[in-house]
Amino acid sequence: MSRSQLVAEHLPLLRRYARALTGSQGSGDAYVGAMLEALLQDPSLLDEKHSPRAGLFRLFTQIWNSVSLNDDSDVAVLPMPSERRLSNITPLPRQAFLLLSLEGFSEEEVAYILDTDVAEARRLADAAGREMAAEIATDVLIIEDETFIAMDLESLVKNLGHNVIGVARTHSDAVALAKNKKPGLILADIQLADGSSGLDAVNELLKLFEVPVVFITAYPERFLTGERPEPAFLISKPFQPAMVSAVASQALFFQRNSRNRVPRAAAS
Repeated sequence: MSRSQLVAEHLPLLRRYARALTGSQGSGDAYVGAMLEALLQDPSLLDEKHSPRAGLFRLFTQIWNSVSLNDDSDVAVLPMPSERRLSNITPLPRQAFLLLSLEGFSEEEVAYILDTDVAEARRLADAAGREMAAEIATDVLIIEDETFIAMDLESLVKNLGHNVIGVARTHSDAVALAKNKKPGLILADIQLADGSSGLDAVNELLKLFEVPVVFITAYPERFLTGERPEPAFLISKPFQPAMVSAVASQALFFQRNSRNRVPRAAAS
């Protein structure tokens, strides 16, 4: 397999990580684009000491930590409230946390990606876990047509300290529940039982009120192309509890920081 094929193979999950890290499709994809441009100019930048995937994430991390990009190109129906890199958060712990919990790298690989040692990588991930745990509990709407998956999500969400306001199996059920109880977080399957779309249901709800959304799908690569409006927060089926916890906490983290940012004009 050629180097370009290796890079292409890992791009979808790198986009997932970048979007979770930045809080939006536009910003995440912009950083991935900057990394690809750097790699085209100098292929030797890709260090494959551990694996091609780890080398790719290491190069992305170097770009993320050294370049400040603004990208406000997200279409309104799919973004998180924050559409640019937030300045009042601690990025390194979140990187370690997401690399371990979302991407499934080992502690040794995380240390390599972040250019640190294993003890520091573990300390960073623990710090992020404490920061995420400080989130205020919220009301969660689950949009999922598969009974056992919905039960697993409901149990997991409750164990994280949140309240489940309902489980919807169809587009119409989801809209009716959300309008009635207005959730603070939505976990949504993309393809629902009656052939309707969880994506369409969420888009309809986002026109009515602002809420962080985590999408769940068995086919993540279809929504990580970078070619159309796509979810900022995406979980693959089958999922691990740590992955759901990491991504849901990240979504709430961005929402909280977005709300806490007071415009200077308003503060004066």
